[in-house]
Amino acid sequence: MKKFGQVAGSVTLAAVVGLGGSPAQAAQGTQAAAAQGTQAAAGLPGLVAYVRGGDVYVGKGTTEQRLTTGGGHARPRWSPDGRRLAVLHQGRVWVMAADGSGRRRLSTRPAGGASWSPDGASIAFASLSCTGGPGVYRISATATGAEPEVLFPRDCRGEELPEETTAGPATGSLRERLQYDDAVAWSPDGSRIAFRGGDCESVYDACLTIGTVTTGAEQTVEAYGGGGTQNRGFAVVPSWRPDGVKLSWTAYRQGETAADDRPVHLVEYDTATGTKRTVGGALDRELAYVDADRAVVTSRNNGGSWLTVLGLANGTRTLLRSGSQPSIQPLPR
Repeated sequence: MKKFGQVAGSVTLAAVVGLGGSPAQAAQGTQAAAAQGTQAAAGLPGLVAYVRGGDVYVGKGTTEQRLTTGGGHARPRWSPDGRRLAVLHQGRVWVMAADGSGRRRLSTRPAGGASWSPDGASIAFASLSCTGGPGVYRISATATGAEPEVLFPRDCRGEELPEETTAGPATGSLRERLQYDDAVAWSPDGSRIAFRGGDCESVYDACLTIGTVTTGAEQTVEAYGGGGTQNRGFAVVPSWRPDGVKLSWTAYRQGETAADDRPVHLVEYDTATGTKRTVGGALDRELAYVDADRAVVTSRNNGGSWLTVLGLANGTRTLLRSGSQPSIQPLPR
Protein backbone atom coordinates (compact mmCIF):
# COMPACT_ATOMS: atom_id res chain seq x y z
CA MET A 1 0.00 0.00 0.00
CA LYS A 2 1.10 3.56 -0.61
CA LYS A 3 1.96 5.89 2.23
CA PHE A 4 -0.64 8.48 3.09
CA GLY A 5 1.16 11.68 3.98
CA GLN A 6 -1.61 13.85 5.40
CA VAL A 7 -3.26 11.81 8.14
CA ALA A 8 -4.83 14.11 10.74
CA GLY A 9 -6.74 13.58 13.95
CA SER A 10 -8.60 15.81 16.32
CA VAL A 11 -6.98 17.06 19.50
CA THR A 12 -8.92 20.28 19.23
CA LEU A 13 -10.80 20.87 16.02
CA ALA A 14 -10.02 24.59 16.22
CA ALA A 15 -6.30 23.86 16.09
CA VAL A 16 -6.66 21.63 13.06
CA VAL A 17 -8.71 24.08 11.02
CA GLY A 18 -6.76 27.10 12.19
CA LEU A 19 -9.55 28.84 14.12
CA GLY A 20 -8.58 31.16 16.93
CA GLY A 21 -4.83 30.48 16.82
CA SER A 22 -1.62 31.45 15.08
CA PRO A 23 -0.19 29.52 12.11
CA ALA A 24 2.41 28.02 14.45
CA GLN A 25 -0.30 26.86 16.85
CA ALA A 26 -2.27 25.43 13.96
CA ALA A 27 0.81 23.52 12.75
CA GLN A 28 1.42 22.15 16.25
CA GLY A 29 -2.22 21.11 16.49
CA THR A 30 -2.07 19.34 13.14
CA GLN A 31 1.07 17.41 14.18
CA ALA A 32 -0.52 16.32 17.44
CA ALA A 33 -3.74 15.47 15.65
CA ALA A 34 -1.85 13.34 13.13
CA ALA A 35 -0.47 11.16 15.90
CA GLN A 36 -3.88 10.76 17.47
CA GLY A 37 -5.51 10.05 14.12
CA THR A 38 -2.97 7.31 13.41
CA GLN A 39 -3.78 5.64 16.74
CA ALA A 40 -7.50 5.81 16.06
CA ALA A 41 -7.10 4.36 12.58
CA ALA A 42 -4.92 1.54 13.90
CA GLY A 43 -7.67 0.73 16.39
CA LEU A 44 -10.26 0.07 13.69
CA PRO A 45 -10.91 -3.63 13.06
CA GLY A 46 -10.22 -3.58 9.33
CA LEU A 47 -9.79 -1.42 6.29
CA VAL A 48 -11.95 1.62 5.65
CA ALA A 49 -13.16 2.05 2.08
CA TYR A 50 -13.93 5.63 1.03
CA VAL A 51 -14.08 8.05 -1.88
CA ARG A 52 -11.81 10.95 -2.72
CA GLY A 53 -11.95 12.87 -5.98
CA GLY A 54 -14.39 10.38 -7.47
CA ASP A 55 -12.18 7.34 -6.88
CA VAL A 56 -12.25 4.55 -4.29
CA TYR A 57 -9.50 4.06 -1.73
CA VAL A 58 -8.98 1.66 1.16
CA GLY A 59 -6.86 2.58 4.14
CA LYS A 60 -5.76 1.66 7.63
CA GLY A 61 -3.39 3.47 9.94
CA THR A 62 -1.05 5.65 7.89
CA THR A 63 -1.35 3.64 4.67
CA GLU A 64 -3.86 3.70 1.87
CA GLN A 65 -4.34 2.08 -1.53
CA ARG A 66 -6.14 3.60 -4.49
CA LEU A 67 -8.40 1.01 -6.13
CA THR A 68 -9.89 2.94 -9.06
CA THR A 69 -8.90 5.71 -11.45
CA GLY A 70 -10.73 8.08 -13.78
CA GLY A 71 -13.39 9.33 -11.34
CA GLY A 72 -17.12 8.68 -11.42
CA HIS A 73 -17.07 6.24 -8.48
CA ALA A 74 -19.26 6.38 -5.38
CA ARG A 75 -20.67 4.50 -2.40
CA PRO A 76 -18.21 1.62 -1.87
CA ARG A 77 -19.68 -1.13 0.32
CA TRP A 78 -17.83 -4.12 1.77
CA SER A 79 -19.20 -7.62 1.34
CA PRO A 80 -20.00 -9.48 4.58
CA ASP A 81 -16.78 -11.53 4.32
CA GLY A 82 -14.68 -8.41 3.70
CA ARG A 83 -13.23 -9.82 0.47
CA ARG A 84 -15.19 -7.79 -2.10
CA LEU A 85 -16.55 -4.33 -2.65
CA ALA A 86 -19.70 -3.17 -4.40
CA VAL A 87 -19.28 0.30 -5.88
CA LEU A 88 -21.17 2.64 -8.15
CA HIS A 89 -19.37 3.63 -11.35
CA GLN A 90 -21.09 6.11 -13.64
CA GLY A 91 -24.33 5.26 -11.86
CA ARG A 92 -24.14 1.47 -12.29
CA VAL A 93 -23.35 -1.25 -9.74
CA TRP A 94 -19.99 -2.98 -10.06
CA VAL A 95 -18.23 -5.50 -7.82
CA MET A 96 -14.50 -6.02 -7.39
CA ALA A 97 -12.03 -7.74 -5.12
CA ALA A 98 -10.73 -5.96 -2.03
CA ASP A 99 -7.56 -5.00 -3.94
CA GLY A 100 -9.52 -3.53 -6.86
CA SER A 101 -8.97 -6.47 -9.23
CA GLY A 102 -11.62 -8.49 -11.06
CA ARG A 103 -14.01 -5.59 -11.65
CA ARG A 104 -17.34 -6.65 -13.09
CA ARG A 105 -20.53 -4.74 -13.82
CA LEU A 106 -23.63 -6.39 -12.39
CA SER A 107 -26.36 -4.50 -14.21
CA THR A 108 -26.85 -1.84 -16.85
CA ARG A 109 -29.75 -0.39 -14.85
CA PRO A 110 -29.01 3.05 -13.30
CA ALA A 111 -28.64 2.55 -9.56
CA GLY A 112 -28.29 4.16 -6.16
CA GLY A 113 -25.79 2.98 -3.57
CA ALA A 114 -25.81 -0.81 -3.21
CA SER A 115 -25.92 -3.07 -0.16
CA TRP A 116 -24.97 -6.75 0.26
CA SER A 117 -27.24 -9.46 1.61
CA PRO A 118 -25.78 -10.94 4.83
CA ASP A 119 -24.82 -14.16 2.99
CA GLY A 120 -23.01 -12.20 0.27
CA ALA A 121 -25.03 -13.90 -2.48
CA SER A 122 -27.11 -10.88 -3.53
CA ILE A 123 -26.90 -7.13 -3.80
CA ALA A 124 -29.78 -4.70 -3.34
CA PHE A 125 -29.82 -1.34 -5.08
CA ALA A 126 -32.30 1.44 -5.78
CA SER A 127 -33.56 2.28 -9.25
CA LEU A 128 -36.66 3.62 -10.95
CA SER A 129 -39.73 1.52 -10.10
CA CYS A 130 -42.91 0.77 -12.04
CA THR A 131 -44.64 3.56 -10.08
CA GLY A 132 -42.20 6.21 -11.29
CA GLY A 133 -40.58 6.64 -7.87
CA PRO A 134 -37.51 4.98 -6.36
CA GLY A 135 -37.74 1.22 -6.01
CA VAL A 136 -35.43 -1.46 -4.63
CA TYR A 137 -34.05 -4.33 -6.70
CA ARG A 138 -32.10 -7.49 -5.88
CA ILE A 139 -29.52 -9.06 -8.18
CA SER A 140 -27.10 -11.97 -7.88
CA ALA A 141 -23.63 -10.87 -6.79
CA THR A 142 -21.97 -13.79 -8.57
CA ALA A 143 -23.98 -14.85 -11.64
CA THR A 144 -23.02 -13.38 -15.01
CA GLY A 145 -25.83 -11.65 -16.88
CA ALA A 146 -28.33 -11.97 -14.03
CA GLU A 147 -31.53 -9.94 -14.24
CA PRO A 148 -32.55 -7.71 -11.32
CA GLU A 149 -35.65 -8.67 -9.33
CA VAL A 150 -38.04 -6.12 -7.84
CA LEU A 151 -38.34 -6.10 -4.03
CA PHE A 152 -40.08 -2.76 -3.41
CA PRO A 153 -42.67 -1.47 -4.02
CA ARG A 154 -44.41 -4.79 -3.47
CA ASP A 155 -46.99 -3.99 -6.17
CA CYS A 156 -44.19 -3.85 -8.76
CA ARG A 157 -43.17 -7.45 -8.11
CA GLY A 158 -43.84 -9.45 -11.27
CA GLU A 159 -44.41 -6.31 -13.35
CA GLU A 160 -42.31 -5.47 -16.40
CA LEU A 161 -39.25 -3.48 -15.45
CA PRO A 162 -39.39 0.20 -16.44
CA GLU A 163 -37.06 1.43 -19.15
CA GLU A 164 -33.52 2.22 -18.13
CA THR A 165 -32.99 5.96 -17.93
CA THR A 166 -29.79 7.92 -17.71
CA ALA A 167 -29.43 10.69 -15.15
CA GLY A 168 -26.45 12.95 -14.70
CA PRO A 169 -24.48 13.14 -11.46
CA ALA A 170 -25.97 15.20 -8.64
CA THR A 171 -24.66 18.75 -8.49
CA GLY A 172 -25.10 21.83 -6.32
CA SER A 173 -24.70 22.31 -2.59
CA LEU A 174 -24.11 19.47 -0.14
CA ARG A 175 -27.81 19.49 0.72
CA GLU A 176 -28.82 19.39 -2.94
CA ARG A 177 -26.43 16.52 -3.70
CA LEU A 178 -27.69 14.45 -0.80
CA GLN A 179 -31.42 15.08 -1.17
CA TYR A 180 -32.05 12.36 -3.74
CA ASP A 181 -29.28 9.96 -2.76
CA ASP A 182 -30.74 6.47 -3.16
CA ALA A 183 -28.28 4.40 -1.15
CA VAL A 184 -30.00 1.42 0.49
CA ALA A 185 -29.05 -0.70 3.53
CA TRP A 186 -29.74 -4.42 4.02
CA SER A 187 -30.24 -5.37 7.69
CA PRO A 188 -27.69 -7.70 9.30
CA ASP A 189 -30.27 -10.49 9.69
CA GLY A 190 -31.34 -10.20 6.04
CA SER A 191 -35.01 -9.60 6.80
CA ARG A 192 -35.28 -5.86 6.05
CA ILE A 193 -33.96 -3.18 3.74
CA ALA A 194 -33.96 0.55 4.53
CA PHE A 195 -34.39 2.90 1.58
CA ARG A 196 -35.44 6.40 0.59
CA GLY A 197 -39.04 6.71 -0.56
CA GLY A 198 -41.60 3.91 -0.72
CA ASP A 199 -45.37 3.90 -0.40
CA CYS A 200 -45.07 6.80 2.06
CA GLU A 201 -44.33 9.13 -0.87
CA SER A 202 -48.05 9.04 -1.69
CA VAL A 203 -48.60 10.92 1.59
CA TYR A 204 -45.38 12.80 2.30
CA ASP A 205 -43.02 14.90 0.22
CA ALA A 206 -39.99 12.87 1.36
CA CYS A 207 -39.65 9.81 3.59
CA LEU A 208 -37.48 6.89 4.66
CA THR A 209 -38.79 3.33 4.77
CA ILE A 210 -37.87 -0.02 6.28
CA GLY A 211 -39.21 -2.77 4.03
CA THR A 212 -39.64 -6.46 4.91
CA VAL A 213 -38.02 -8.52 2.17
CA THR A 214 -40.29 -11.58 2.32
CA THR A 215 -43.67 -9.84 2.42
CA GLY A 216 -42.95 -6.45 0.87
CA ALA A 217 -44.54 -4.69 3.86
CA GLU A 218 -43.25 -1.17 4.50
CA GLN A 219 -42.75 0.86 7.68
CA THR A 220 -42.22 4.62 7.49
CA VAL A 221 -39.54 5.70 9.97
CA GLU A 222 -39.07 9.35 8.93
CA ALA A 223 -41.21 11.73 6.89
CA TYR A 224 -41.23 15.37 5.80
CA GLY A 225 -44.01 17.57 4.37
CA GLY A 226 -47.58 16.52 3.64
CA GLY A 227 -49.64 14.24 5.84
CA GLY A 228 -49.78 16.86 8.58
CA THR A 229 -45.99 17.14 8.87
CA GLN A 230 -45.18 20.85 8.83
CA ASN A 231 -41.55 20.66 7.81
CA ARG A 232 -39.46 19.96 4.75
CA GLY A 233 -36.35 17.89 4.48
CA PHE A 234 -35.00 14.44 3.72
CA ALA A 235 -33.62 11.26 5.27
CA VAL A 236 -31.06 9.38 3.15
CA VAL A 237 -28.03 7.03 3.24
CA PRO A 238 -29.31 4.58 5.89
CA SER A 239 -26.87 2.38 7.82
CA TRP A 240 -27.54 -0.53 10.19
CA ARG A 241 -25.57 -1.17 13.35
CA PRO A 242 -23.97 -4.65 13.15
CA ASP A 243 -26.44 -6.05 15.70
CA GLY A 244 -29.44 -4.65 13.81
CA VAL A 245 -30.78 -2.81 16.85
CA LYS A 246 -30.03 0.69 15.57
CA LEU A 247 -30.42 2.34 12.17
CA SER A 248 -28.85 5.68 11.31
CA TRP A 249 -29.36 8.06 8.42
CA THR A 250 -28.31 11.45 7.11
CA ALA A 251 -31.03 14.07 7.55
CA TYR A 252 -31.89 17.67 6.80
CA ARG A 253 -34.87 19.63 8.12
CA GLN A 254 -36.39 23.00 7.31
CA GLY A 255 -38.95 23.82 10.00
CA GLU A 256 -41.78 26.29 10.32
CA THR A 257 -39.35 28.82 11.83
CA ALA A 258 -35.61 29.33 11.59
CA ALA A 259 -35.30 27.97 15.14
CA ASP A 260 -36.67 24.65 13.89
CA ASP A 261 -34.19 24.35 11.01
CA ARG A 262 -31.51 21.67 11.16
CA PRO A 263 -28.63 21.61 8.68
CA VAL A 264 -27.36 18.27 7.43
CA HIS A 265 -26.95 16.00 10.46
CA LEU A 266 -27.10 12.37 11.61
CA VAL A 267 -30.05 10.62 13.24
CA GLU A 268 -29.92 7.29 15.08
CA TYR A 269 -33.15 5.29 15.39
CA ASP A 270 -33.87 2.51 17.87
CA THR A 271 -35.77 -0.17 15.95
CA ALA A 272 -37.27 -1.63 19.15
CA THR A 273 -38.56 1.54 20.81
CA GLY A 274 -38.86 3.91 17.85
CA THR A 275 -36.88 6.61 19.67
CA LYS A 276 -34.54 8.88 17.73
CA ARG A 277 -31.54 10.94 18.69
CA THR A 278 -29.07 13.20 16.93
CA VAL A 279 -25.47 11.97 16.92
CA GLY A 280 -22.36 13.85 15.88
CA GLY A 281 -22.31 17.49 14.86
CA ALA A 282 -23.61 19.81 12.18
CA LEU A 283 -22.81 18.68 8.61
CA ASP A 284 -21.82 15.17 9.73
CA ARG A 285 -23.19 12.59 7.30
CA GLU A 286 -22.84 9.06 5.92
CA LEU A 287 -22.38 7.16 9.17
CA ALA A 288 -20.78 3.71 8.98
CA TYR A 289 -20.86 1.71 12.20
CA VAL A 290 -17.69 0.15 13.57
CA ASP A 291 -19.50 -1.38 16.54
CA ALA A 292 -22.03 -0.31 19.18
CA ASP A 293 -19.67 2.38 20.50
CA ARG A 294 -17.98 3.85 17.43
CA ALA A 295 -18.71 4.89 13.87
CA VAL A 296 -16.83 6.51 11.02
CA VAL A 297 -18.66 9.50 9.53
CA THR A 298 -17.98 12.11 6.89
CA SER A 299 -17.43 15.51 8.46
CA ARG A 300 -16.36 18.95 7.29
CA ASN A 301 -12.83 20.09 8.07
CA ASN A 302 -10.92 23.05 6.66
CA GLY A 303 -13.40 23.37 3.80
CA GLY A 304 -13.27 19.71 2.75
CA SER A 305 -14.70 16.29 3.56
CA TRP A 306 -12.89 14.18 6.15
CA LEU A 307 -13.40 10.75 7.63
CA THR A 308 -13.91 11.07 11.37
CA VAL A 309 -14.15 8.44 14.09
CA LEU A 310 -17.15 9.35 16.24
CA GLY A 311 -17.76 8.07 19.76
CA LEU A 312 -21.48 7.31 19.80
CA ALA A 313 -21.83 7.46 23.58
CA ASN A 314 -19.58 10.39 24.45
CA GLY A 315 -19.32 12.33 21.17
CA THR A 316 -15.52 12.14 20.94
CA ARG A 317 -14.15 12.94 17.48
CA THR A 318 -10.89 12.00 15.79
CA LEU A 319 -10.10 12.99 12.21
CA LEU A 320 -8.59 10.21 10.12
CA ARG A 321 -7.97 11.51 6.59
CA SER A 322 -9.61 13.37 3.75
CA GLY A 323 -12.43 11.50 2.03
CA SER A 324 -16.12 10.68 2.23
CA GLN A 325 -18.66 7.83 1.99
CA PRO A 326 -16.93 5.44 4.44
CA SER A 327 -17.55 1.70 4.66
CA ILE A 328 -15.96 -0.47 7.37
CA GLN A 329 -14.49 -3.85 6.42
CA PRO A 330 -16.16 -6.57 8.51
CA LEU A 331 -14.08 -8.78 10.78
CA PRO A 332 -13.44 -12.30 9.41
CA ARG A 333 -16.02 -14.82 10.57
